[in-house]
Amino acid sequence: MEQLLFPDIDKTPADYEAMYPPRNLGEGAKVTRFAPSPTGFLHFGSLFAAFIAAQTAGKDGVFYLRIEDTDKKREVENAVEGIVNGLKDFGIIPSEGAISDNAETGAYAPYTQSRRTPIYQAYVKDLVSKGLAYPCFMTEEEIAEIRKAQEAEKALPGIYGKYAKYRGITAEEAKKRIDAGEEYVVRLKSPGKPDGRIKFKDEIKGKIEIQENILDIVLLKKDGTPTYHFAHAIDDHLMRTTHVTRGDEWLSSVPIHLQLFYVLGFKAPKYAHIAPIMKEDEETHGKRKLSKRKDPEAAVSFYAEAGYPAGAVNEYLMTIANSNYEDWKRANKTETIEKFPFALNKMSKAGALFDLVKLHDISKTYISTLDTETVYNAVLAWSNVYDEELYRLITDAPDYARRIFSIERGNKKPRKDIGKWSEVKDYIAYFYDDLFDGEYESIPNVTSEDARAILERYLEIYDPDGAAEDWFPQVQALAEELGFARSPKDYKAEPDRYKGHAGDVSSVIRVAVTGRRNTPDLYSIMQTMGGSKVRERITAAKDALK
Repeated sequence: MEQLLFPDIDKTPADYEAMYPPRNLGEGAKVTRFAPSPTGFLHFGSLFAAFIAAQTAGKDGVFYLRIEDTDKKREVENAVEGIVNGLKDFGIIPSEGAISDNAETGAYAPYTQSRRTPIYQAYVKDLVSKGLAYPCFMTEEEIAEIRKAQEAEKALPGIYGKYAKYRGITAEEAKKRIDAGEEYVVRLKSPGKPDGRIKFKDEIKGKIEIQENILDIVLLKKDGTPTYHFAHAIDDHLMRTTHVTRGDEWLSSVPIHLQLFYVLGFKAPKYAHIAPIMKEDEETHGKRKLSKRKDPEAAVSFYAEAGYPAGAVNEYLMTIANSNYEDWKRANKTETIEKFPFALNKMSKAGALFDLVKLHDISKTYISTLDTETVYNAVLAWSNVYDEELYRLITDAPDYARRIFSIERGNKKPRKDIGKWSEVKDYIAYFYDDLFDGEYESIPNVTSEDARAILERYLEIYDPDGAAEDWFPQVQALAEELGFARSPKDYKAEPDRYKGHAGDVSSVIRVAVTGRRNTPDLYSIMQTMGGSKVRERITAAKDALK
């Protein structure tokens, strides 16, 4: 029978076992994979699954990218490039696997299922020879009739038992049908029993008991290509996968998968089923899955376009992967995420809640710890793709841009003004005439007349070469001269005696130079701008108060 079905397959499972031997890794090293279908954009949930697989493998294991493209009808053009680049954008770099639509790297290639068809057929041929698989010539009409009968009988739907009419087909009958041009699939001859149960330990959800598979599932489709179920079992074995991390929508398929490993004589990998990422639903006030259709943040491209750094996104992913990460990070502020002892069994069984505000806060903290050169290069790379004007400004005067980014960077308590690179243009706008809009925020409790007097007098005493430690005392002296208290404390003690305090005076100068009341250190800003620009700004603001 097997030679009838596979006359051109000359390799055996033993040949492939020799071609793909066990990996030479250290004891306890894990081999994981991210195995998407190229059927659309990279989803945030998929990025999370890839992140979990990469963290599970760690630096001592292997994390590879496999493309499961057996469903050609749903395949999207350039989807593989999108997957590879989407992972790369967030620092998730597989050590093996697909690196583009047509290129792969690694000793266990090919990593694209459509290029592995002869391998699957060799294993199916072996199963047929052992009486563990058979050709099924059922037409779609016959299968539809069986479904109707099962509905009427309230029986489990599918092909099994008395419904598997070709289970006992002979080689002679199969040959007649093939010679007559009849199409067929190849089905597993399931050893499952109707009352059978299987138990297994899920690395995230713990011990699970479930009914075993009794269906004669399809192994090869009519065109000779494998089903997902069969292909994944062969691939995970030959690529020597130790841990399969995937969405918990696959939990119901575990009986089929474990049965395939048993029938094939393989050791099954450990499974870890990840609960979906949830989101608060404003309409129902409940929770729902993050949706490709409803939520722009479901697409990984959303984060790249917004300019969230890979390191910040990874830190956020770790907070929803292991809830103890935040405590660990507080206790280990200078350690990188790679040092965190990630554990599958500490993942949420119910599904973590997506929180864009939290991601933004984490990103602000993350960016505040980066050095000037890292920030400059990151903004350069982002703006080169997404903001032509910003790119031009920071490349026309790179040293000036670096000085801007260095303000209050490296302090014990650095400012957290930037949460994503798309916020940079607004953050630095007042440093550039091309971006400065000439609008001034109002200052409470300071009259236009007093503001003008402050600016006129400050222009007279302003020293571009003055030392940092002398700057605020000079402002205090100016405040006292113009009827303001030297400190908020003095003003609070005698509010009727003063117009305000030195903080109000410095706010007038700050708004004149930047247009804003809240900025980093004003002395550093003015030193970066230079004396002529500062005078020009103060003069313009003074004139605007006429």
